[in-house]
Amino acid sequence: MITASSPLLSRRRLLRAASALPLAGLAGVAMAQQAPTALPVLQVWKDPNCGCCQDWVDYLKADGFVVQVFDTGNTAVRRRLGLPDRFGSCHTGLIGGYVIEGHVNAREIRRLLAEKPQAIGLAVPGMPVGSPGMDGAVYGDRRDPYDVVLVLKDGSSRVYQSYFRS
Repeated sequence: MITASSPLLSRRRLLRAASALPLAGLAGVAMAQQAPTALPVLQVWKDPNCGCCQDWVDYLKADGFVVQVFDTGNTAVRRRLGLPDRFGSCHTGLIGGYVIEGHVNAREIRRLLAEKPQAIGLAVPGMPVGSPGMDGAVYGDRRDPYDVVLVLKDGSSRVYQSYFRS
């Protein structure tokens, strides 16, 4: 007769439990892969009266970014962070040690944080219509082509992603 304290029953329980471990491990891996990684806080310096800057901040918040805003202007911060003036725009951000200048798309910021290139950061020089924050009703359906550039530590750059180009 097999009882609850029987060595045979205990062995069966152990075997069943052991056979389930690999599946439990796989489920844990799958859950970890699906869990979103927490983004670092994005600090943004902008003019307090700039509507397109606030639209960009709102766009990033809607995409899951936590944004800390400083309404003090951005020129001095851009220079302090080492971004050459030729990449300048109306607001400057800092996230994960990278400068984010201008109307950069959330997708490229996430990509930058995942890839971790040796770079100063990303920039969308100027204020191209159709970029995030420059895409409100006031602009109608206008969407100018623009590039998100990766600014390298030596001050050079390369196109990181193009938008609205054929």
